[in-house]
Amino acid sequence: MTSIPQEHRHIIAILRGITPEEIVPACAALTAAGITMIEIPLNSPDVFTSIKRAADEFSDKAMIGAGTVLSPENVDAVKAAGGTFIVSPDCNPEVIAHTKAEGLASYPGVLTPSEAFRAIAAGADGLKFFPAEILGPSGIRAMKAVLPPEMPLYAVGGANPDNFDQYFAAGCIGFGLGGYIFKPGFDANEIATRAQAAVAAYDEGADL
Repeated sequence: MTSIPQEHRHIIAILRGITPEEIVPACAALTAAGITMIEIPLNSPDVFTSIKRAADEFSDKAMIGAGTVLSPENVDAVKAAGGTFIVSPDCNPEVIAHTKAEGLASYPGVLTPSEAFRAIAAGADGLKFFPAEILGPSGIRAMKAVLPPEMPLYAVGGANPDNFDQYFAAGCIGFGLGGYIFKPGFDANEIATRAQAAVAAYDEGADL
């Protein structure tokens, strides 16, 4: 089985609740395991300090972005801190368009075909099916049949290494991992162990 190059692993580590003191060791553990997309949700403590520290230390190894981004003003603040991609739980065409106008990558959350097509029309780089556990692989497979085949699809909310293969089979290319990969209180060793398991499952599923 051929290993997938790091830059082609579509795994987004979601570090909701992480603190500025924890961010550097957490990012070090993730990048060492081969995860190179790191999302810091805006409802985390002192979040822009964390984004700046992560971007300053790891921009040559990973894409650092923000999640739970709900307004164009949020996008501006993320960019100012050094973030390069924006993830939202919803489909807000204004946020998507502003993200693209500022030169950042956009991954909005969608749950219905109408939201998916609105996100695509606004310029989304990929679609985040959230919460994926509501749609399940069968729901995503049905929606993919009508979406542009080149549009990257990510399962977020319920995806974990135990079901990566099901979401791959449904047409997803990647995953956002939140509580599986980080919860407040996880140390760098715990993050590393979980990241390594996620990478192994991703590589196995991507080779099927």
